[in-house]
Amino acid sequence: MLPTITDKVHWTTADLELFPNDGKRYEIINGELFVTRAPDWKHQEVCVKIATELEIWSAQTNSGRTAFAPGIIFTDADNVIPDVVWASKERLAEILDEAGHLTGAPELIIEVLSPGEIQERRDRELKLKLYSSQGVREYWIFDRKQIRIEIYRRENGILRLAVTLYREDNLTSPLLPGFICPVERLFSSVIQGS
Repeated sequence: MLPTITDKVHWTTADLELFPNDGKRYEIINGELFVTRAPDWKHQEVCVKIATELEIWSAQTNSGRTAFAPGIIFTDADNVIPDVVWASKERLAEILDEAGHLTGAPELIIEVLSPGEIQERRDRELKLKLYSSQGVREYWIFDRKQIRIEIYRRENGILRLAVTLYREDNLTSPLLPGFICPVERLFSSVIQGS
């Protein structure tokens, strides 16, 4: 039987092991493969800044851990690499497997938008739905072009936009008691144009 135009390849976690280690990010969402280039310098600077702030707060409160670009294997057909994650010590003990992979949802996932409509739609739509269905409690989307952060919080079982923060605002979260960081600090390299 010949394949039809509606037939799609259904990618799995096992397929990812066959790809080269070429610096690209290979992710699977609902069995569909997404390939992106390694993030640029300014993207990584924003990731470093927010991860550093989260890690400092975590060390002070002894409440959790932060990681850059960890792979998360939700299911065989849903395997993603968010920019930054934070998990409480208790949750991390539940979702970290013996090989050191996350196999469930951390409390907080952060994506810094990469340039391009396709990448933005993937973060704002596909990943939002995936993270919502997997039980992520908060999802933060950092928009470098607009210098803003969209905060999605779990409400009635799904992630909903709770607040949008701008340059002059402070980033806080009920998930992270006592955490406070000026938004401007997180985007300082973008704002300065350095």
